[in-house]
Amino acid sequence: MTVPNAWCLERPIRFLLALGILAALGLPGTLVAAQQFAADLVGTGVGSGAAQSTGRIYVSNNKVRLEMPDFPGGLFLLDGSAHTAYFVKPAQRVVMDAKQSTWLTQILVPVDTDDPCKEWQVMAEIAGAADKGEQWRCKWLGPESARGRNAVKFLAISPQGSRYDFLIDPQLRFAVSVRGEEGGTIDLDNVQEGPPPASLFEIPANFSKFDPHQLIDRIKQSDVWVEPPR
Repeated sequence: MTVPNAWCLERPIRFLLALGILAALGLPGTLVAAQQFAADLVGTGVGSGAAQSTGRIYVSNNKVRLEMPDFPGGLFLLDGSAHTAYFVKPAQRVVMDAKQSTWLTQILVPVDTDDPCKEWQVMAEIAGAADKGEQWRCKWLGPESARGRNAVKFLAISPQGSRYDFLIDPQLRFAVSVRGEEGGTIDLDNVQEGPPPASLFEIPANFSKFDPHQLIDRIKQSDVWVEPPR
């Protein structure tokens, strides 16, 4: 699908100059290295304006851990390098594909601040939330601030046509504020820079992978299964 010219990303001149300096010095592309941090994850309901839930997010390079009150006893582990998104229930020692359990697994990932839609598109496809030909589209709107941090603003349209305002922190390479067209919001607050413990992103070897297809096959072999009419 070809993105119209109006949706092409406008590259800030200072960003291009910085890349040129790095290339001239022969330095590695540190501008695109993901930052490591932890933060509170604050969500508000549509039109309410009041905090409804507070979770926790941990980021280490391309790995993300999400802990949210909507999923008690569980957490999400994302790996942008491996293109995986899992829902983990530690008490049951079970891990399963996150799919579309929450749309936050599709947007709360490290991004290229020059073109954040690339990573969101990948995660949407992993979740099965983007049919063939459907794409995220981004338009750079300019610099802003978010809770005292420098940010750049994007207007983004999801594969389903929903519109969002994203504020992305270039230092963190992460969306620190999201505003939906109907009023829902997601914000990162109390950002603490530094590497979280590596163990937060690991799945223990004794955890088993839950496959819903295997469960269906087991039910089919039981006495409770009734074949649907053809």
